[in-house]
Amino acid sequence: MPFASTDSRNPEDLWRWLDERRDEGIEGLAIPHNSNGSNGHMFKLETVGGEPLDAAYAELRMRNEPLVEMTQVKGTSETHPLLSPNDEWADFEIFPYRIATQLYSEPKGSYVREAYVNGLVLQETQGFNPFRFGVVGATDTHNSGGTPEEHNFHGKVGRGDGTGQLRGAVPVDEPTEDGEKYRPRRYWGGSGLAAVWAEENTRDSIYDAFRRKETYATSGPRMRLRFFGGYGYTDDLTSDPDMIAAAYEGGVPMGGDLLADEGKSPRFLVWAARDADSAPLQRVQMVKGWVEDGEAREQVTDIACADGGLPSGDPLRCPDNGASVDLSDCSYSQDLGAAELSAIWSDPDFDAAQHAIYYVRVLENPTCRWSTWDALRAGAEPNPDMPATIQERAWSSAIWYVPGG
Repeated sequence: MPFASTDSRNPEDLWRWLDERRDEGIEGLAIPHNSNGSNGHMFKLETVGGEPLDAAYAELRMRNEPLVEMTQVKGTSETHPLLSPNDEWADFEIFPYRIATQLYSEPKGSYVREAYVNGLVLQETQGFNPFRFGVVGATDTHNSGGTPEEHNFHGKVGRGDGTGQLRGAVPVDEPTEDGEKYRPRRYWGGSGLAAVWAEENTRDSIYDAFRRKETYATSGPRMRLRFFGGYGYTDDLTSDPDMIAAAYEGGVPMGGDLLADEGKSPRFLVWAARDADSAPLQRVQMVKGWVEDGEAREQVTDIACADGGLPSGDPLRCPDNGASVDLSDCSYSQDLGAAELSAIWSDPDFDAAQHAIYYVRVLENPTCRWSTWDALRAGAEPNPDMPATIQERAWSSAIWYVPGG
């Protein structure tokens, strides 16, 4: 029988149950979802019972929970504006509530990026890290149909939100007594997809990729994303026809540990390709987390820009490429953006003695959000309380830099 919340609401009991099945020869793993709606419990710095985390807890969790859900229909769990105030793209598909309630969810302890850097603090101060997740995306609809495409979004819960009016994107036929033109806003997102780099399209090979965390997430489009870290990558590697083979030979892929190599600073290879059925790419960003003076730090740096732009400023940002959306018909700029973006990047602030994580975020040009598509088809004005456009994106699993000693 499957392990259920009626058996225990403590995730450690689920992980121990998975260990027991593994001892019987039945392999399995757990992928937690909607950390954004966990009210701070998903990545809390203590156990459910209030005990401090320890190495045994970290080993138990990572053995059974190597992946985490970055995005899905109930919002995105990368980060939050209150946690990353210097990240202009942090306010993306935020679902503000605890799951299945109208109570606000506490951001602290609920988002992946914060967990990543808190894990580094634990690693540096106590020698263990319970938050070494790879990332995937999902849809989590309850209507037997995936909804990762904005233009084809049809809700999450069937009859409960199966029309634009029920989703709050289209005005109701008659305003309420309070003069409200729209039903309460649905904070759904047209998301997402899990992407896996596997040697072959078989269950075993895909599962092995899950285990080694060679995975990434997208908010819906089928972008392709490669991310490697190593010490001998040359400047011309992105134009090498054997780029991927050379990247594996000389480094580690997303989800891996990059061990210190005395006297050397790592270099990172990033390559991204657009979904031909979605918008061109606008920029590639490197997200770094590290520990400094015992405190968790983070920084977002643009490392590749479309349309010939070069990152500038502090922190480095691509210039605005001018891509736009026509809200009257949801057409978008076709002559701006890139089919592919790539870079060889070195961290200018690299400190060989510091634990650090690096992951990649890729942004498309803006397009219409599902709520705008709903309004357009109904011949109505978009709900002003909902974002009119969206910048679809992909997130790689992290690479962990491990100092020597």
